[in-house]
Amino acid sequence: MTMRMRVGALTAALLLAATAAGCGGSSDEEYKNNRDGTASRSTGATDRATTGPASADGAGLALPASLTGQKLAWKRCEAPVKAWGAAAERPGKQWQCATLTAPLDYAKPSGETIGIALVRAQAKNPVRRIGSLLFNFGGPGGSGVANLPVAAKGYETLRDRYDLVSFDPRGVAESSAVVCRDSAQTEASLALDNTPDTPAEEAAFMKDATAFGAGCAQRSGRVLSQVGTPNAARDMDLMRQVLGDAKLHYLGFSYGTELGAVYAHLFPSRVGRLVLDAVVDPSADYVGHARNQTIGFQRALENYFTDRDIDAAKGTADVAALLKRLDRAPLRTDSERKLTQTLALTGIVVPLYSKDQWPYLTAALEAAEKGDGSQLLALADSYNGRDANGSYTTRDHSQRAISCADTKGRVTPAEVRSRHLADFTAVSPVFGPYLAWDLAGWCANWPVAGDRETPEVSAKGAAPILVIGTTGDSATPYEGAKRMADELGSGVGVLITNKGEGHGAYGTATCVTKLVDGYLLDGKVPPNGKTCTA
Repeated sequence: MTMRMRVGALTAALLLAATAAGCGGSSDEEYKNNRDGTASRSTGATDRATTGPASADGAGLALPASLTGQKLAWKRCEAPVKAWGAAAERPGKQWQCATLTAPLDYAKPSGETIGIALVRAQAKNPVRRIGSLLFNFGGPGGSGVANLPVAAKGYETLRDRYDLVSFDPRGVAESSAVVCRDSAQTEASLALDNTPDTPAEEAAFMKDATAFGAGCAQRSGRVLSQVGTPNAARDMDLMRQVLGDAKLHYLGFSYGTELGAVYAHLFPSRVGRLVLDAVVDPSADYVGHARNQTIGFQRALENYFTDRDIDAAKGTADVAALLKRLDRAPLRTDSERKLTQTLALTGIVVPLYSKDQWPYLTAALEAAEKGDGSQLLALADSYNGRDANGSYTTRDHSQRAISCADTKGRVTPAEVRSRHLADFTAVSPVFGPYLAWDLAGWCANWPVAGDRETPEVSAKGAAPILVIGTTGDSATPYEGAKRMADELGSGVGVLITNKGEGHGAYGTATCVTKLVDGYLLDGKVPPNGKTCTA
């Protein structure tokens, strides 16, 4: 199975924390069905909606009153299904959970429905409460229900005046999770060579990729065509109404920046205070996105070696040589499993999401050079959602389903060989081959047609939106933030440059955190082009 190297800033930090604590992965069970409960709307004075008639999208398709007037049956949360790095423990008493009822197909707003799992902690200062602050931590496919309670300490300042709210987007975790195969099939898939060197390896790689999509259609065909980003944005507007907010206030990371920008395009007049951190490039198509990631991860790897006073070119060459050796002969580990080339590359990616995690990469690479692949394997397992018993989460299933519903991009193996492999490899001999072949495998023979080449994010008339790009971001290169700010439109996109490392700046960069807090809590819009250095 291929895996697009895409994960939210919070999720990356959580999975590293789990690995450091000795956890092999994230889940001891497959995702469960939706959370039981009736959808509802809060009855408090601060929760009363002040908007006019509801619509399903920017085209003005009306939603029935049974949806817009629903009442959320908030109750104490149970333990959530496990997501990447998030412990599946029951959150504290301040956390309440509910299920929002939304149309399965927004073209048929009175038809079949789907449940969207929500979580919230109410504002500490109800007198000064602004409203709800909605979070998305990236992926796509990340579970907000699992991740927000785990990360909430980083948002206590915001909770003074906001209800902190997150959700499992449609097709994710407790919101009708897409399921495509079982854990045994996932384990077998990860044993394949994801950078095939022979016709036989290529045939096995593509057979598995096609089987993955077929499994999604067989097991999750009801929702598969409806899990794209525009529908998730429409769900967010329904949440806004049911939560009682006149405007949507939002903090999105990584893929969550694309989701937030698509919302702004569909509902510009309903944009409140929106913050986009670790920004996806809206101008990049399917191939362009993968190439951007190749650039970003290579840049982060070079910065990592420079930080260690190692020549970046030599360090890159050494890692590429290690991967070639693993292609021929996988390494032993402290278990019966072997560290393959693909698993090693996945393990290398994980610590590059945050400079704080670079020491884990150093230790893992040093151990691998000495013949022990255990540490890189543990990092790969955390990324892949594997627990000590060999069970995998279905987060990757959701990720691919959402991505392939969004993009029209489809690339054949022949096109990889003739047009992309050499180019990607020239950009990065470490990450290039993997991400080039991922073009062919990711949406191979996908059973659902993609929606568009690139997301539409123009938001003329919207309130100012903060767009934060970090110069050393590994997964979403800084250049994408500049393009996002431009495409949102003049007077809408407010670019903030964070000179530093890591995937995401809020909560790690003091300057950025102060600017975001001032914007969300007091409405202070920073000057466009503001640069932070700490």
